Amino acid sequence: MEERTLGSSGLEVSAEGLGCMGMSEFYGSADEAEATATIARALELGVTFLDTADMYGPFTNEELVGRAIASHRDEVVLATKFGNVRGQTGERLGVRGDSAYVREACEASLHRLGVETIDLYYQHRVDPSVPIEETVGAMAELVEQGKVRFLGLSEAAPETIRRAHATHPIAALQTEYSLWSRDPEDEILPTLRELGIGFVPYSPLGRGFLTGRFRSPEDLPEDDFRRHNPRFQGENFGRNLGLVERVEEIAAEKGGTPGQLALAWVLAQGEDVVPIPGTKHRRYLEENVAALEIELSEEDLRRIDAAAPQGAAAGDRYADMSPVNL
Repeated sequence: MEERTLGSSGLEVSAEGLGCMGMSEFYGSADEAEATATIARALELGVTFLDTADMYGPFTNEELVGRAIASHRDEVVLATKFGNVRGQTGERLGVRGDSAYVREACEASLHRLGVETIDLYYQHRVDPSVPIEETVGAMAELVEQGKVRFLGLSEAAPETIRRAHATHPIAALQTEYSLWSRDPEDEILPTLRELGIGFVPYSPLGRGFLTGRFRSPEDLPEDDFRRHNPRFQGENFGRNLGLVERVEEIAAEKGGTPGQLALAWVLAQGEDVVPIPGTKHRRYLEENVAALEIELSEEDLRRIDAAAPQGAAAGDRYADMSPVNL
């Protein structure tokens, strides 16, 4: 497995990571045995950059990941997040970034994960009521204490990223990025590259839409949150299916699936880009890893850009995942 370094931080990770969120929540029913087997298979394939968060489950995803890596801790670069506050029954309680909460959340994550140190600790969402300097200052104290190795942000706007990075070096920014979510190309990516911060795209397969597996909204499980996502609804679904069909055509020529082509495109955006496609099934993990074998020429990239230009997707991302412009 190829490795990449996140910006100028020195943090080396597998070129492709594994998003673990769907193993516990949001994408239909959970199967812990298959999820655990998927993590084990990821490590066998060299996918050692694992991504979770305290809010997933809520709380249970960190526990699952912790159990799965217990005998492989030294092999794994473990990333988790704090800031989206949820109650024990799953209720949403807002966003917190105050220093007391940063410390509290970290201790809880360390306990659930069963580890002494978190490799990459993200602020999951920016708290508009707390200066970013306070939040990152508290995160920096965790680094000094050896509880965290590197710091990250998620869905932060350029000015917030600058202020955070001036407080303590930020190793990575995590934001949605794929062939149907290309907004980071305008300001986010240039800012990251100026500052030497790595880019970790989540949902690089468009929440599975770009795999071509969904031909109608009814293909989604009844309890799948994507049924409420604007891009998976009504006329938007049909228009977005046209985008997938254009990607499918190019993928077939390259001998791959549309999902593999979509991942290969993200991987081709720079050595500082490390996508974390999420899956809870071994077969999809293996398909995703095979995307690393697809080589895209300049002509391939031009054709893909023409097939899925910025703004091509119909429908908005869901509102609570939009960047906080602070």
